[in-house]
Amino acid sequence: MNASTELSAREAIALVGAGDGMLLDVREQHEWDRGHSPFATLLPMTQLQARIGELPNDRRLLVVCHSGQRSARVTEALLGEGFDAVNVAGGMVAWHAAGGTIVADGVLAPRVD
Repeated sequence: MNASTELSAREAIALVGAGDGMLLDVREQHEWDRGHSPFATLLPMTQLQARIGELPNDRRLLVVCHSGQRSARVTEALLGEGFDAVNVAGGMVAWHAAGGTIVADGVLAPRVD
């Protein structure tokens, strides 16, 4: 990934907070359930091809996974389909470390480790 297709977790947090872009979480449901950004939309990488029509093409997609590797692949695929997409470097691990809010589904404390 190059600088134009990747941004830091801090940059992503600022953009999401300003309402500039859609945070797209491409992890699997069980990862999402343990901890995710309350601002994110879940679309697992394994479902991308089948659900790509659900994505908006009028706003930037900030793509995040656990550590940034899956989201880098998804970002490249989305760019190839004409979407304005950027990878969140370091994924949800970096998001959380940079002070990004995470929530969990269920009774357990949120976590992304």
